[in-house]
Amino acid sequence: MKPKFILLTGAAAVLACLACGCESDEPESQAELYTETTSTENTTAPVTTTECTTADPRSYMERHADLLTESAPPAITERREGVTYPQFEKYYYYSSTAERQTGVNVLLPAGYTADREYPVLYILHGSGDNEDWIASDAMMVNVMLTNLCADGLAKEMIVVSPYIYCSKDMPFCTGLDEQNFRNFDNFRIDLMTDLKPFIEENFSVAKDREHTAITGFSLGGREALNVGFHHPDAFGFLGSICPASGVVEGTGLPFVFTNEEFRFAEGQQPELFLLSAAEQDAAVGVIPYDYHRILTENGTDHIWHVMTDSGHEMRSVISHLYSFMQMIFLDE
Repeated sequence: MKPKFILLTGAAAVLACLACGCESDEPESQAELYTETTSTENTTAPVTTTECTTADPRSYMERHADLLTESAPPAITERREGVTYPQFEKYYYYSSTAERQTGVNVLLPAGYTADREYPVLYILHGSGDNEDWIASDAMMVNVMLTNLCADGLAKEMIVVSPYIYCSKDMPFCTGLDEQNFRNFDNFRIDLMTDLKPFIEENFSVAKDREHTAITGFSLGGREALNVGFHHPDAFGFLGSICPASGVVEGTGLPFVFTNEEFRFAEGQQPELFLLSAAEQDAAVGVIPYDYHRILTENGTDHIWHVMTDSGHEMRSVISHLYSFMQMIFLDE
């Protein structure tokens, strides 16, 4: 099912060859704008012709926006005969922010080898869950990603499902008040200080922003935005699913950014920014729509994804991930 609508706030791009006005397909090498061919049949008077080609001037988001699908097809989470499905494995790292050992689940591709570096996707859970929710059999993330890779629709990647409630005094969320929100916000520090270095030290991952993505659901969606806007140099792909309140001033307390701050500086726009909302979301309601409106007013390019058949639930997460995992790391 195709999405209800897509919105890119950037201007639409038009392919044109400025040199001669001809139309052409995208070249094999985007750095090579012109290819010269020389005829050698007449050695006394060689004839040189110039074939005019052009690179695609559109942004990554504009080039890949048509991969968005509103809802994931049920078959994508079904196990197939003869296919090897890897499992998430639990690891522990020391969080200096929370001052304790913290669990994290890691999914490696079935053919994982230390001889190559893999892109990495961080997926953040909501307020009532922990690192095991994304890794659970109910979510079927390992099955969906493996099927997408088998069909040639997604790149092989490492998936990291961390515990994002980060406090020295409180081991888990006790409610949706200001202190609990701030404890979730602490995850940004934990991620950059301890978790990301742990992943990069212990697994064969590419460390640049072009190979690093983050997304999350509900309060995890809030924290994905928190991380992505604070560290655009580290995360080239950003997603958020039914994000909780308070990312922007005026949408709840405590807020993370003022309206003016909810934008990327020139040159720091992520390759992809997918913001997903569910029409039947009774928990968050219009909050994602407010974020979409403010981003649009600020001129911040993003893809707006509305899911009409799900709410604040697992189905929305699966549908977002179905598109997001297909849309990331395509230019590696």
